[in-house]
Amino acid sequence: MFFSSILAVGCLSAGAFECSPSARAQARDFIDNEKQFHLGFLPTEQSNPITATLEEDFARSTLAGVQCLQRGDRQIPITMRHVFAGEKFEKLVTSMVETLKAPKGRIIFSGCGATGRLSILLESMWRDFFYRRASELTPAERALADRSASIMTGGDFALIKSVEFFEDYAEGGRRQAAALQVGEGDTFVAITEGGETSSVLGTLRYASEHGAKCFLVFNNPADLLRGYLDRCREAIDDPKVTVLDIYCGSMSVAGSTRMQATSSEQLLGSCALEAALVRVLPRFANETAKDYTLAFENLLAGLESPGGRAGLVKAIEFEKSVYEKHGRITYLADACMLDLFTDNTERSPTFMLPPLRSSRDRNLAQSWAFVKNPLHPTEACWSEMMRRHPRCLEFTADDARSLKMPQRFIDSPPLIKYSDLITYMIGNEPAPERIKGYERAAAVILTVGDRPAGYLAAADRLAAAWPEKIYFHIGPEQTEGICIKMPIASSPLEIWKHLAVKLAFNNLSTGTMAAMGRVAGNWMSWVSVSNKKLIDRGIRLLVELGGISYEEAAQRLFSASEWIAAQDWTGKEEPCAVQVALKLLRSEKEAK
Repeated sequence: MFFSSILAVGCLSAGAFECSPSARAQARDFIDNEKQFHLGFLPTEQSNPITATLEEDFARSTLAGVQCLQRGDRQIPITMRHVFAGEKFEKLVTSMVETLKAPKGRIIFSGCGATGRLSILLESMWRDFFYRRASELTPAERALADRSASIMTGGDFALIKSVEFFEDYAEGGRRQAAALQVGEGDTFVAITEGGETSSVLGTLRYASEHGAKCFLVFNNPADLLRGYLDRCREAIDDPKVTVLDIYCGSMSVAGSTRMQATSSEQLLGSCALEAALVRVLPRFANETAKDYTLAFENLLAGLESPGGRAGLVKAIEFEKSVYEKHGRITYLADACMLDLFTDNTERSPTFMLPPLRSSRDRNLAQSWAFVKNPLHPTEACWSEMMRRHPRCLEFTADDARSLKMPQRFIDSPPLIKYSDLITYMIGNEPAPERIKGYERAAAVILTVGDRPAGYLAAADRLAAAWPEKIYFHIGPEQTEGICIKMPIASSPLEIWKHLAVKLAFNNLSTGTMAAMGRVAGNWMSWVSVSNKKLIDRGIRLLVELGGISYEEAAQRLFSASEWIAAQDWTGKEEPCAVQVALKLLRSEKEAK
């Protein structure tokens, strides 16, 4: 029925493909004028041959699919051993130490999308150490908590709901860096998975111009970026910028840089931060890993162990069983809540799922997964989770106009203020909207490493409203419910606990989507086209899977997007433009 409605639309006719003049013009404009966003030459955007059988493996068994997914993570330590031993990593740590020992200055992380959420996480890990260990610190040492900060493209609101179109604007990044008063005395670390995100490079340029000690971290070969993209060449060639190229191969799922790219960047950023911490507070040095690569390899070994894989398989099959009944899952978490938000938010653009829903958006579809904290009400929860008050943007039509954004942003500026953020009910309030009307609704109580009694009691009370409740533990202890049984080393910043959640949920959320048919080969065949990089990715996917030219694929994608925009999706899940175009293409080929 859905597909027949597509065929009834003029610009997507059931006969020979026809493209409306407006869609044709958009395709031509993208091909001719957006070449800086044609990124198929980047390894992070290409299919990884070691996971090419991902779709086939998951069709065979969930365990086979998990084993295939995990191959990609084994590329990370090969690269990182050299990075950790290199002079540039030492320069980064030394710069952080000098900043902390000076009277003022901050360690600032900047990113967009997955790396923006990583930047917030790194700042929160730093602040959380001083919160958890306050009794062991002097007042002067506790004051170091405020010596870290982060910039997320689109502001902290983007933690919960992607505002991905912002990443195309370098000037927007400059303005966010200016608002944070980045400058002399700061150590500034710009993190971009592919190395080409305009908004992040904008923050970096501002930091460089204003005297900060600058570092740029990315996950593609630097020479390739320099040769193709002007904005990258300017950043890489800036004598004030130290480049850390931590290229570790293509992603397990083509273009899904939230996976190996961001995992390796999280490893780098958190280890550098902890290395600086223990040099400034040397009495904590005996708690940190002597060999970061070995510690990471031990984490991978735990996830690949029989107990680790059995837990992942059970988690994937549980999520899949709920979603196949059109059900909803609500995770309950505390210490690793920020990690879960990163995973939940990134599911939406990666696999074209409904985004997390505000309490005022009653006509929108509920996200498949959500996360709540049973210990705090919503407004307090936001500050507890970040260990600071959220930094959101007051974005107006004038701002959109000055950045030369499309007219739709001028007519209706995105609601990304703090007052908008707190309408996402992530606290311990009841959530009947995630329970009523669904054949299956489950509360999943997450624990990592330990199982605090107070948290579990609060989680049990909140979960009592759900018809299904299940415990989900990641750690060395065998527990009831879902258990990913694996050792997790301790450290001052809890590096390995956060990475364990990151790696486990990369496998869980991606594996669930692969098991449900939202991956073709090892390509994301259900992908949002919410910014220029994702438009290019969608076009290339149609080229790869449909055997057509880049120009025809662009016309088909813009035609599908035009059709979707003309429909009313109130209370329904909006379809993926790539899937709409791909279904029509395949139907035409079958009809011949």
